[in-house]
Amino acid sequence: MNKEQSLKMIEALSNACGASAFEDEVLDVIRSFGQGFGDFCNDSLQNIYLNSKYNTGSAPVVQLDAHTDEVGFMVQSILSNGTLKIIPLGGWVPNNVPAHKVRVRTADGEYISGIVASKPPHYMTEEEKAKAVKLTDLVVDVGASSREEAVKDYHIRIGEPIVPDVRFEYIEKHDLMIGKAFDCRLGCAAILGTLDALDGEKLDVDLVGAFAVQEELGLRGAAVTANSVKPDLAIVFEGCPADDTFNDSGVIQTAIKKGPMLRHADARMITNPRFQRYALELGAKLNIPVQEAVRTGGATNGAIINLSNAGVPVIVVGMPVRYIHTHYGIASYFDYEKSVQLACEIIRSLNAGVIAGF
Repeated sequence: MNKEQSLKMIEALSNACGASAFEDEVLDVIRSFGQGFGDFCNDSLQNIYLNSKYNTGSAPVVQLDAHTDEVGFMVQSILSNGTLKIIPLGGWVPNNVPAHKVRVRTADGEYISGIVASKPPHYMTEEEKAKAVKLTDLVVDVGASSREEAVKDYHIRIGEPIVPDVRFEYIEKHDLMIGKAFDCRLGCAAILGTLDALDGEKLDVDLVGAFAVQEELGLRGAAVTANSVKPDLAIVFEGCPADDTFNDSGVIQTAIKKGPMLRHADARMITNPRFQRYALELGAKLNIPVQEAVRTGGATNGAIINLSNAGVPVIVVGMPVRYIHTHYGIASYFDYEKSVQLACEIIRSLNAGVIAGF
């Protein structure tokens, strides 16, 4: 898969609508770009699995993980004036939400445009202007003027998902990608990119791509994928929050255009130290740029996979993304490319003996 094809894949994944539990569009894109790499199957939670066509069934199993959902919202109720009361699906900072475009799924399964309503300053008191934004006070306006119109003409119903309305853009001059849901559609792309790059190679491990749903609601999908795959080792791909635009240079650990970030710890996992050092040293040996981080917050599917079965060595290969959990993210194709390269080199070096050493 060349760069042009990879960017088309990332664009399709980023543009797909996939709030937690409503991820069908994303799964369709994955199936489309994953054709030829192996066999797909799914479970009742709608996690999907891609078993490499080269698997022997007798080698150690390496799980390649990424989650398919994005932070979004759900229609909680339809108010008398036609606006939609919402609840968050995933972690949002309330101040980042108002006055943005969103896409609302209708009863017909189509997505229509809406705006997170914001009161014009002309009608606000000084007290209202200084008041902190609360998600419970926000509504989405699709243009309807009454509840009846919203239901009958716009086909709005409660329980439907809402996602940011953002289209992917690649700025070649600066090697920058701008779009939504890079957390974790870049990870989904990285699984497919890794399987493509290893296509036809003889490996000493079996590979299973596990695309997990509902990560943003508490790592739910991974609880099922880990127990279905039963891996001997796992590589978790993530779109990780970059810190290079709001931290002092001395403490920046996740900068764009500096390669993948491997975290030693976060709020829910201390990364397997032996596997972590192995990956870092391999990257250094092969001149693959890699960043290291120690996080006090956040978590990934690695927290679930790590504790599954009899315990699984896991590392997180994070692609830095500025401003995740907002409408827009900024990332570099370079970091995606180097993440795939690092994962491929790790996989090529693995065998039962190496894994046992972790």
